[in-house]
Amino acid sequence: ANQRQPSTMTSRSTTAHTFSPTLLLLILFFASAREEDDTTFAVGSTSSSTWSSFVLQLCDTLAPFCGVLCFLAPLPTIRQISRDKSVGFLPLLPYSSMLSNSFVWVMYGLLKDAPSVWGSNVFGVILGAYYFVTFAKHCGPMSNNLPGTVGQHLRGASLVILFNLVLAFWKKDDIIGKEGVFFCIILFASPLAALKQVIVSQSAASIPLPFTVACFINCFLWSIVGVFKMSDFNIYFPNLLGLSCSVVQL
Repeated sequence: ANQRQPSTMTSRSTTAHTFSPTLLLLILFFASAREEDDTTFAVGSTSSSTWSSFVLQLCDTLAPFCGVLCFLAPLPTIRQISRDKSVGFLPLLPYSSMLSNSFVWVMYGLLKDAPSVWGSNVFGVILGAYYFVTFAKHCGPMSNNLPGTVGQHLRGASLVILFNLVLAFWKKDDIIGKEGVFFCIILFASPLAALKQVIVSQSAASIPLPFTVACFINCFLWSIVGVFKMSDFNIYFPNLLGLSCSVVQL
């Protein structure tokens, strides 16, 4: 044991002398790597910022067009109604709420001087009125599964239009914005009015698929624009809810 002790001490001494420069080299290596990482992070941050700006600008450009596509999405369903001369179990609520909701956002966009908002919603007013008239034409006079009756939908939409004309005259954009949030929720959730029929019949035929898919894409884009560019609660909040409703329906 006494003979092995010097060897062990020598081994430890040798290891210590070897370990010291090795540790120094490791420290220098990691310090150099850290500087490279900092430089890479700075370049990466700039690149990431540029990429984020590009994506945001792309969403801002596409959002109004997707809004128009969202309004055009029910067109195949309306044409099918015209061919069949019947609305089946489809609800009227998506089209009456589209008309009311679009008019509200036209007023809000005009007051906020936001062409991307009011411009796309003008199409919603025109197409919403067309869908409403076509649907009502082929809907039975005693139908009450829309929900409600055609007359109730017509009176409701007329009151909304009149009320918002008055609000716009008095420049009450905040009230109009909050009202727009309310009607947006109705618009995006309106296909769920047929959910009971879907469950009973075990068929999703009563949920208009093109409209739901278009709402999903539209809400996704406007949610990004509303949060990261406009920072407008009245824009991003209803679209986030609409996005959730579209996912449930899909």
